[in-house]
Formats: sequence, structure tokens, C-alpha cells
Amino acid sequence: MTLGEALWHGQAHMPTTARTRLTIAGGDGAYVTTDDGRRLLDATAGLWHTNVGHGRERIARAAYDQMCRLETYHCFGRFANEPALRLADRLSALGPVDGAKVMLTSGGSDSVDLACKLALRHAQLSGDTTRTVLVSRDRAYHGLHGLGTSIAGLPYNRDGYGSPSLVPDTARIPTNDLDGARAQIERIGPERIAAIVAEPVIGTGGVHGPAEGYLEGLQALAHDIGALFVADEVITGFGRTGHWFASDRWGLQPDVITLAKGLTSGYAPLGAVLVAPRVADRFFADTPDTPMFRHGLTYSGHATACAVAEANLDILAEEELVARAAAAEDVLTKVLDPLRDHPLVAEVRSGAGFLAGVALRADVDGAAVAADVTDEGVILRAIHENTLQICPPFVVTDDEVDHIATTIRTALDRRVT
Repeated sequence: MTLGEALWHGQAHMPTTARTRLTIAGGDGAYVTTDDGRRLLDATAGLWHTNVGHGRERIARAAYDQMCRLETYHCFGRFANEPALRLADRLSALGPVDGAKVMLTSGGSDSVDLACKLALRHAQLSGDTTRTVLVSRDRAYHGLHGLGTSIAGLPYNRDGYGSPSLVPDTARIPTNDLDGARAQIERIGPERIAAIVAEPVIGTGGVHGPAEGYLEGLQALAHDIGALFVADEVITGFGRTGHWFASDRWGLQPDVITLAKGLTSGYAPLGAVLVAPRVADRFFADTPDTPMFRHGLTYSGHATACAVAEANLDILAEEELVARAAAAEDVLTKVLDPLRDHPLVAEVRSGAGFLAGVALRADVDGAAVAADVTDEGVILRAIHENTLQICPPFVVTDDEVDHIATTIRTALDRRVT
């Protein structure tokens, strides 16, 4: 058996992957190195997550020190560990919702499933027994666990399982169209909706920022009909929009916020869910009939992962990398702007954070273009709507941001006949 023959990749056509596998062996700053020695600019920050860059010894030492002391201990029942307690308090203080309680998970898909499950439980405990529908948006991506797959606004992620949705009672509303959202909610029945779940900036669905007033209006709409508003900040949390949270940038006060990725910059698998007092308080009230939320994960509150998150948050704060992301957003928008006129480009989507999407014409092979750009030394991938994803680590220089755009243009120019 050759090396890696047994590995089944996520979201991959395996016959193709087996022929084209790219093995990453190392990383430093905004770059990674392949097993055959090529040095590549990581213009995707892994899967949207390597905010502080690769190869941070400080984070590695935090993990080592914590493992030597205690690798982890679970947070079920009365048990806890100190890193989990510290991190929960820190996230509650840092987050955009005053007095939030924090549940820790193993990643973004876990966080989304927890949030959806909590919204359904909240409705039942509130006596709203008809509220069983979870609403998300067209193009939305919310991970690939059961509930996240079911609420996805990407139909191909829901197809092939024998029913329209793995979990029943899910529905989609239009993106960036409040009137259309209201009309769809009326068709569903407002009294049936437990939560509206929304990424502030749609990521995998093609990098779509919010229309002016849309997120605020969607939050108000959720509350008007008695539903929870869940902000999926798995991608946007921890600086990607030039604020610690996208909810801060757009003045939101969600009932539930899902987090992961930038929480550890990918140095350990960890996610979190911030829960506003109006939802959490009933589970903390010291009364005989206080309910339990029967949910938990073996590795939720993993001590080493939490220590890694603390070190990552320290770096973000001390090096002022959130402000750096805000400044880099303008640079990225400027260098991509000329691509709007390229004959192979349908649309450039930027200006909603330090991330962007270059949507190619439908007759252009976006995956092949991404491969060409990667061969030229800049890692890209094609996502929904034939879009090239750009989401660099915050530590890139302005020249490196410009190099990303230049390399894309060069690859596209070669295809113009």
C-alpha cells in the first residue's frame, strides 16, 4: 500500500484526488511547504481559519505546557478544567452579547448543530410547540453534521440521502432580500419557525457580503415572529471582518453565535457557542424545575485546545491583527478591482472583510484555474458559483495581497483566446 492510500478526503471526488493530491508538510507565516519542497502562499488560510499564520511556536509551547500539566478532562456534569473555565469567561467578555453563556465544542459543524438543537429546545420549553422549523438562507453553508447539512442553502449538500433534508422541518429564504424573506416566512408560517440562522458574510456559498440593512432587518424579522436569531460566525469570528466579530461590525445582538476556525487559527480543533441570557437564563436558574440541556461532546472544553485558543487570542490582541485585517480589506478590494473587467470574470465580491470571491463565467473551469494559480505558487480553491476563494492569513503583506491578484490575472489571461 502506498502512503495515504487509505485516506478518504472530505468533500472530494476520490479518483481525481488520488491522482492530484497535494500534501502539505510544513508552514510558516502566510506560506506552506509541500512534501516535494514547493513554497506556496496560502491565500485561503487553510479552510478560512489560519488567521495568525502558520508555525507559531508560542501556540505550540502553550499546547506542550498544558499537555504536560493535564492533556484534558471533560466538562460533563460537575467536572471542568481550568483552561475551559478561563476561555469561557474570556469569550463571554469579548463577545458582542452581554452576559453570554458559553458552550465549547470541537469545531464549527459541532457549534452549528448545538445551536440548532438549542433553538428547538428553547421553543419547546417556551411552550411554542409548533416551532420546529429551522430557516437558513440560499447559498448558506453551515457545516456538514446532520443539522448543518439539513439547513444548508447549497442543494447538492442535501441531495442523495433519500429525503429533501436529513432532519425534517428546514427551509431556505432569499439572501439579501428582506421582502423575499418575509414572503417566504409567511408561506412557511411564522408561528412554526424556531430560529433563523445566517452567516453575516456567506463564505463557502460564494463570498457574499450583506446588503445594507439586511442583517439588521433579518434579526428584527426573527424577533418580530418570535424566533431566535443565530449568527453563524464560524468564518467571520475573531477578526475576519476587521472587527472581533461580524456582529460588532453590523450592530447585531444575536441570541446565539456559533464560533470556531479563528478561535484557535486551526492549531487545535475547537468551537464555541455564545448564548444570550434570554435563552441561557432558564438553564441556570436555581429552582426545582430548572431544565437540563442534554447535549455534550467528549472533547468539548478540551483543556489543550482551550490553552491553544488562549495563546491565539493573545497573539491577535498583542499584534493588533484584527486592525491589520481591517486595513488589508481595503488593499484586497483595490487589487482585485481591475479583475472586474476581465473577460472571464463574472463578478468580484469584496468589501465585507478580509476575504473575497472572484466569480468566473460559467463556461470557465474554475477548479482548473484554481489549480493553475496553485501551480504558480498561490493556493486557491474554487467554491460555489464557480468562485475563486480568497481569504489570506492576517499576517500577509500588502505586496503578497497584490501578488494573489496578479497571479489570478496571469492564469486567466492565459485562457483568453
